[in-house]
Amino acid sequence: MRIIVMGQQAFGKDALARILEAGVDEVVAVYCEPDRDGKPVDPIKEFALEKGLPVRQPAHFKDQASIDELAAFDADLMVMAFVNVFVPEAARDTPKHGSICFHPSLLPKYRGPSAVNWPIIMGDTMSGFSWFYPTDGLDEGDVLLNWECEIGPDDTVIDLYFKKIYPAAVNSVIEVCDLFRAGNPPHIEQDEAQATYERRCTKKHAKVDWNKPVKQVYDLIRGTNPAPGAWTTVKGEELGVFDAARVAGDGISSRVMDISDDGVTVQCIGGRIMLKRVKPAGGGKQPAADWAKAAGLTVGDTLGE
Repeated sequence: MRIIVMGQQAFGKDALARILEAGVDEVVAVYCEPDRDGKPVDPIKEFALEKGLPVRQPAHFKDQASIDELAAFDADLMVMAFVNVFVPEAARDTPKHGSICFHPSLLPKYRGPSAVNWPIIMGDTMSGFSWFYPTDGLDEGDVLLNWECEIGPDDTVIDLYFKKIYPAAVNSVIEVCDLFRAGNPPHIEQDEAQATYERRCTKKHAKVDWNKPVKQVYDLIRGTNPAPGAWTTVKGEELGVFDAARVAGDGISSRVMDISDDGVTVQCIGGRIMLKRVKPAGGGKQPAADWAKAAGLTVGDTLGE
């Protein structure tokens, strides 16, 4: 088949590389976002140019000229691997078989831009990814295939996405192409009764409330690690919270219960959180024990004030 790959950053580049490595389909063009002043060249653009592939970078597809240019590549399928630019129906349907899009959740759950963060924050035990037929709605089209994986009790965003979802998703791009090449690819309608939409997970969502049940606090910390990064305040100063662990214990919530070489232990409802790596305002990430010593933290101090 003749394929257009549309994507960006490392995932787009690795998906493109996987298709080229398989050597079955012909990549006729690569689409990515426009260059940004002062920013490095997108990895997918750099890789595509190294391979001698045509690269196009339209800011949008609102004009007929952009759609006509895409159509001129006479593609059979457009593979959308990590795409932020809205692609209207006129552009999506230009290839003979239309377009297929990647999303890092088990659709219809967690539609939206922070689909890796929210399953962890919400305490889910399963996640995965979907390839779906994009529509004008947000992640609403029929599903081609789903892939599931377990969310471990201590998994962070790095564990879930980069160690589990990412490598499987890159490899799955070959299965996606095979399904179209074989003819009659699956169209699984999404169950709207099960659909959830989540907004982008930002700093305002990542503030820690130490007066919540310990599992909720821990899920928030690991579901925002490394980005956007959980945070709290200590003596009026902001403190980023990254690596942490659940430990047993009881007491008054939000109080520092122990300080050791292993970290700083804070009481929540029904258990405690040991902070192992933090980021004080104006500083870099560091062991919590080192920060506590420098900050003059003592047992009994309150976090979140």
